[in-house]
Amino acid sequence: MKVLVVGGAGYIGSHTVRYLVSRGHEPIVYDNLSLGFARAVQGVPLVEGDLQDQSLLERTLREHQIEAVIHFAAFALVGESVTEPAKYYENNIIGTFRLLQAMRATGVQRIVFSSTCATYGEPEEVPIDESQQQAPINPYGFTKLAVERMLQDFHRAYGLKYAALRYFNAAGASPVGDIGEDHTPESHLIPIVLQVALGQRSHVTVFGTDYPTPDGTCIRDYIHVDDLAAAHELALLRLDELQAVEVNLGTGHGYSVQEVIAACRQITGRDIRVEFGPRRAGDPPQLVAKPERAGRLLGWRPQCSSLDNIVRTAWHWHLHHPHGYASL
Repeated sequence: MKVLVVGGAGYIGSHTVRYLVSRGHEPIVYDNLSLGFARAVQGVPLVEGDLQDQSLLERTLREHQIEAVIHFAAFALVGESVTEPAKYYENNIIGTFRLLQAMRATGVQRIVFSSTCATYGEPEEVPIDESQQQAPINPYGFTKLAVERMLQDFHRAYGLKYAALRYFNAAGASPVGDIGEDHTPESHLIPIVLQVALGQRSHVTVFGTDYPTPDGTCIRDYIHVDDLAAAHELALLRLDELQAVEVNLGTGHGYSVQEVIAACRQITGRDIRVEFGPRRAGDPPQLVAKPERAGRLLGWRPQCSSLDNIVRTAWHWHLHHPHGYASL
């Protein structure tokens, strides 16, 4: 299948592009490279363009005879979404509207959308299944929920076929070691801990030690980026059958902040200094997926998402690329 991967030069996008190639598809990357890296998608056609440029999107869809779209192009920092909500509304919501309009204009009727567990807000129960109320508590989560609603409306009105994949905590890197996570600023726990192991940070701060969890620190469900990539391809292949679907992507098992740090110490063999701080506003004690629906509807089962494998692959990437893609 010829697939336009919007935001395909980013972290999850680049791993998905590689997976699509390995499965015999023909991905074309569309990315403005504000957060992505051309070096992450070498050997794959790259159109440098913005999500707001509807005419370029239409031209790209037509010229490459695109059959389906996978959409990753979103700003995704929770804190920044609170201080700069306009940036998130413009890109995540209006930009996605431009993409959907370009698809309508060119007759492309399939899309797989990168959504998030942040659409649930403070969970009513853990583990979280898809029937729980979606009540996001920050603009980032709201923008993703707004796009899900847009997809539902376009499905009903125009016959758009879509899958909305609600990620939990994406982590890890390609086992080959040549692509991985490179964010500025870095906000994800595992890369931050590994930066301490590399001597790039003096310490990692644990925010809150009094949560109602076994060791008092927050618990999260970590999913390897290659397992996420596989889920996108499975969703792509099942769109004609399913028509419209929303599923959680997680393992169903959570690890605490302290457990992640312990795993990083063991695998790196390095000392990792920890400081303890107060809770951050809006951090739920636990975010763990109930992933059975993705298994039932997509035939998806995580294969790479043990904490050991996540940390080992991430460490391999960071150790050999201490400055991310600038190390190449």
